[in-house]
Parts: sequence; structure tokens; C-alpha cells
Amino acid sequence: MVRNIFTSLLGPLALVLLTSVAAAAQGVLTFTETAHDFKKVAEGALATHEFKFTNTGNQPVVIANVQASCGCTTPDWTKTPVLPGKTGFIRAAYNSAGRPGQFNKTVTVTSNAKDASLVLSISGTVVDKGEMTKTYSPAELAKSPKLTLDRAAHDFGKMEAGQQPTARFTVKNTGKTNLELSPITSSCYCVTVKSLPKALKPGESATLELQYAQRQVGQMTDVVTLHSNDITGSDPKITLKANIVQSLTQQSMLKEGSAAVPFK
Repeated sequence: MVRNIFTSLLGPLALVLLTSVAAAAQGVLTFTETAHDFKKVAEGALATHEFKFTNTGNQPVVIANVQASCGCTTPDWTKTPVLPGKTGFIRAAYNSAGRPGQFNKTVTVTSNAKDASLVLSISGTVVDKGEMTKTYSPAELAKSPKLTLDRAAHDFGKMEAGQQPTARFTVKNTGKTNLELSPITSSCYCVTVKSLPKALKPGESATLELQYAQRQVGQMTDVVTLHSNDITGSDPKITLKANIVQSLTQQSMLKEGSAAVPFK
């Protein structure tokens, strides 16, 4: 009888022990920080911060996803399993172009760690780039990258509404350190970047392609602003011009009696 009682108790006890062991066998994400304040960010800059962590648990950690709170923040992270004792990162990049003022954004990390979901935050204030330039020392300005364009305007001439021609510009880094370009801003939704180099080493050049899809009829002028980590002055602007017409097909007419007929 005693043996039967012991046997009946052993099943639930074993289940409890196994459950406890399984709970103890987990990865743990330990971050050096969970919030970062950029303080002031020059408008147009891509404010990027890397949150570093260590797996202080006893099982590998796999990060399933990192979701930003808005489309203006782009996340990146360690894609491979992080073994116990090893380190990884979560990177958050905030695009400040066209977004003056304070910002407070979050990224939510989902993984198989003990805390399956956790939130990291970035904050700061986007200020005018020209004002920021005044705060840099001569040494900082001297070692800055410098964005140089082969020209600052392009005239498409006469074009038909609905056409989408492309203008090509040469971008060169004439500064001392790597040039990083951010997404452009424009005075309309009619400009699309077909090709934008992300980074240029000192002395390197690349082609910038802008597609123009203006549909309004008449003499049009639209301004595109290029954003980068060049701190030597205001962001350069490109002016796009075109004479938009309804149709480029013009039919000549001949008079036949009192009727006008198309001449082919």
C-alpha cells in the first residue's frame, strides 16, 4: 500500500520537477541600456543608436522580430542565435528629415528569451541644421564629410502629363570621413528616388537618380532636399523644372470645304 502511495505521488512530483527545470532553462536578454536620448539632432540626419545586450541565461536566444512604433524608425538586429554568454545588438535609426521638434519612438523586441517581449526607446529634439553647425568646433567641421553635387538644377523641358522621366546627378564626398545619405524630402509627392547611394568614402562619387512624375499642367518647379551627415552647412537642394502639357501629339489640320480633317 505504501508503495502504491509513493508511486502515485511520483508522477505529479516528476512533472513539477520537469516544469521547474524547463522554466530555469531559458535565455535572458540583459541590455546595457533600454533608452537612449540623442539630445539634439540636426534635421535631415539619420539618428542611429545601437542597443547592446548579453545573453545571461543558459539557453540560446533567437530574436524573432523587432517592430518600430512608426515608419520613421528603421530597426535592425542580430539575426543569428545568441548563445549563453555571447552578445548581440538591436539598432534603431530615426529619419529626422522633415520632422523638426521633439520625438520619442520605441521598438518592441520579440524573442524566445525569459521576457518574450520588451521595449526599447529613443528620444531627442530635431533642430535646424544651420543652427547646429554654429555649435561645432573648427576641428569637427574640418573632419566632416562634405556632400558635393555636379549641379543644383535640372530642366526636363516640355513633357507630357503622366510621363516619368529621370534626372541623373553626380554626388561626391569631398570631405574627410564617410558620407552617409538619408532619404530625400521634396516640395511634392511627385519625386521618387530610383538610385541613392547610402554611403560614400572620402573622394568617392556615385549617381543619384530622381524620377519626376508631375501631373499638373503648366510651368512647374519643385525642390528636392538631400540629407546627410555633412555638418558643414545646410542640406543642398536640387531644383526640378518642366513645362507640363496634356499631350505632346499635335495634329495638323487641312481645310476640305468647310470641314476640318486631320492631316496624316
